[in-house]
Amino acid sequence: MISLIARTILLVAVTTPPIQMACDGSSDVSPRFDDRPDTGEVFTTADGVRFRAQVIATNLEIPWALSFAPDGRLFVTERPGRVRIVENGQLRPEPALTLTDVFTEGEAGLLGVALDPDFEHNRFVYLLHTATRTGRGPVNRITRFFEMNGTLVDAVTILDDIPAHPIHDGGRLRFGPDGFLYATMGDTANRASAQDLGVLTGKILRIARDGTTPPDNPFASQVYSYGHRNPQGIDWHPVDGSMWATEHGNVGNDELNLIEAGSNYGWPTIEGAERMAGMRQPILFFSPSIAPSGASFYTGTAFPEYRNDLFFATLRGSHLHRVTMSPDEPRTVTGHERLVEGTFGRLRDVVTGPDGAIYFCTSNRDGRGGAFPEDDRIIRLVPAT
Repeated sequence: MISLIARTILLVAVTTPPIQMACDGSSDVSPRFDDRPDTGEVFTTADGVRFRAQVIATNLEIPWALSFAPDGRLFVTERPGRVRIVENGQLRPEPALTLTDVFTEGEAGLLGVALDPDFEHNRFVYLLHTATRTGRGPVNRITRFFEMNGTLVDAVTILDDIPAHPIHDGGRLRFGPDGFLYATMGDTANRASAQDLGVLTGKILRIARDGTTPPDNPFASQVYSYGHRNPQGIDWHPVDGSMWATEHGNVGNDELNLIEAGSNYGWPTIEGAERMAGMRQPILFFSPSIAPSGASFYTGTAFPEYRNDLFFATLRGSHLHRVTMSPDEPRTVTGHERLVEGTFGRLRDVVTGPDGAIYFCTSNRDGRGGAFPEDDRIIRLVPAT
C-alpha cells in the first residue's frame, strides 16, 4: 500500500500536462494525423463524409475496453487479464497490470475500464473483471487502482460478489456526467434474474466512486435500471445528458435503448417490437443479430458532421454503426448506417480520441471469428484528404 504522503509526492512527479480542452469538452487545438499504416481505402458515409482507417496497435489479445486519459494515453484492457497503454502513438511493451485471479472462460475475463473524472489529480483507474474463487464459482468485481508511472498498483475492491458466468457477463464500466460510476451486468444465463431487483445481474448499476450506493438511486440499491439481457455499451448524449445503451438480444432483437432511472427494459418478458405495460421498448432493434458492443457519442472536432452522433461497435455485424439524432430533439433518432462493414472483422469498443479521431478495437481472437494478420488491432478513423 502507498501512504497518502507518498502518493501525493508521486502525483506531483508523474502528472503530465493535459491536452487543452475547450469549455464544451472538445480539444481547442487543430487535430493532426501522422502517416500511420492505413487500409488503402477511403470510406464515405451516406452524407458524404470521407475518412480512412489507420492502424494504431497490433497483436493485442482480445482487447475489450478503451479509455483515454487527459494526457492523451489510451488505456486498453485485454480479456485474459492485462491492462495495456498506448502512449505517444505506440503500444507500451509491458502491461500496466497483469491480474492473477482472472476467470477467462467464454465471455468472462478482464472487461471494463474507466478513468476517474479527476484522474489528472488522483490517478485512479477502475476495472471490472471476472475473478476466480477457490472452491466456489467466479464473481464479477470492480476494483480501483492507483496509476503510477504507467503501472497500476494499490488495488482497492469497491464492489464484489456480483454473479458471473461464461456467457451474458455484461462488463462495460463508465463514469456518467453526474460523476457516478455505471456498470452493465448481463443476466449470466439466468433469465429470471433480470426481473429480480434483489440481484445485480441483468441490470445497469450506479455506484459512488467508493462503491457505496448513491442516495437517489431508484431502488435504494446499486440497481439503476433492470430487465436487461446483456447490455454491452453505455454513453450519455453531450447535449441533454440522456443515457443510451446497446444490448444483445436473444435470437436477433439486439437493442439500442434510452435508459432512465428505475425503468424496466423487459427481458425476458418482451424484446424487440413486443409490448407490455410498465416495460420500455427499444429505440432501435436489429434482426438478424449484429451483436452491438461498446458505444460512444462523438465529441471531437475532426469530423464536424459527426458531432453528437452515437457510434457503437458490432461483433457479429462486423461494422461500426453510426446513429444520427435530431439537433433540436436529442432523443429522436433521425437515421443510422453501417460503416467499414466486413473490413476489420468483429469490433468490440469505440471512443473519441483527444485528437478528434474515432478509435475502435477488433475482437477477432475471441474464438468466434477468423483472425486477420496482426490481430487484434486498435484502429482509428481520420478525415480523408
